[in-house]
Amino acid sequence: MKKILLILITYHLSLFSLSAQKIVVSQTTVNAGRTGFMQPITATFELTNKSRRHLVIESVKPDCGCTAVEYPKEVGANEKFTIKMTYDAKMLGHFQKMAVITSNGSKKPVYLKMRGVVVPEVLDYTGNYPLTMGDMLFDNDELEFDDVNKGDTPMQEIHVLNNGEKPMQPHLMHLPPYLSAFTKPETLEPGKGGTISVTLNSDKLRDYGLTQTSVYLASRLGEKVSKDNEIPVSVVLLPHLQDYDEFSKALAPQLQMSATEVDFTDFGGKSKKTAEVLLTNTGKTALKISSMQLFTGGLKVTLGKQILEPEQSTTLKITGYADDLLKLRTKPRILMITNDPDHAKVVININVK
Repeated sequence: MKKILLILITYHLSLFSLSAQKIVVSQTTVNAGRTGFMQPITATFELTNKSRRHLVIESVKPDCGCTAVEYPKEVGANEKFTIKMTYDAKMLGHFQKMAVITSNGSKKPVYLKMRGVVVPEVLDYTGNYPLTMGDMLFDNDELEFDDVNKGDTPMQEIHVLNNGEKPMQPHLMHLPPYLSAFTKPETLEPGKGGTISVTLNSDKLRDYGLTQTSVYLASRLGEKVSKDNEIPVSVVLLPHLQDYDEFSKALAPQLQMSATEVDFTDFGGKSKKTAEVLLTNTGKTALKISSMQLFTGGLKVTLGKQILEPEQSTTLKITGYADDLLKLRTKPRILMITNDPDHAKVVININVK
């Protein structure tokens, strides 16, 4: 009987230890970066209550009065939460501040550290570098090479700034064969800017119309590829059309459209919406729509006919899906390639916001 009782007690204790609360910190040390003198700076720590019981945070105590903390008193089972530390930046130079968490979720204290540097003056780069990836600021998260003819080698630039404390070597990863890039200078010292120049070799493109890919911006070699550092690239390669004189142009096909913009700003509470665009050939010879492509997801298109004889019409049906369209980073559009010399490339813009 005593043996059975001992086994039961041991079993219940093991259950208790399994359900014991646990605080998991995604990053115990956060580099808050640079700030100006007397300009408070904040570090945000992401934590998780990895247990099946409520977590009660008794206190989060910083190591000096120069640092304020913000934290929840209670956290539900298996919930994520944040703790913020704000340094008052009343002293110049590098700093490292610590706070200790006491709670019913851990027998030992949990320590958080924030570090950074206070400089006499911080320049506002937001106008020139509105986008952020870690310590790297940049001005362009999308590359578009529009109206490209075979043989063209257009170039676009991404301007970057090192807003951290260590040198970095910004570059683009996963370039396809038709793109090349170089960075000048190769190494950016803290507070310095540079340029990544991206060149398109159109002779290496296989198809006319829209070609899309993604490259990835990195501050150092070996960084992981993710949606956070993705740079979408789109290229529109125009078909070669014969040279038309005034006489032959009068005999060419001519595309007329009922609209070049579609409004999907109001779905009326529904998950999808459909619009129609009427296409008519008002020319003298057959109109051929050789390509119909989408710049983004969230859309479905159907075209009644791809070849329109003179005076013939067809309907382009466009269906937009609310949830998908609202998540897009780039503007949704539809591309058509035709043999109309005045409308070799036609873009239908989709307004969603």
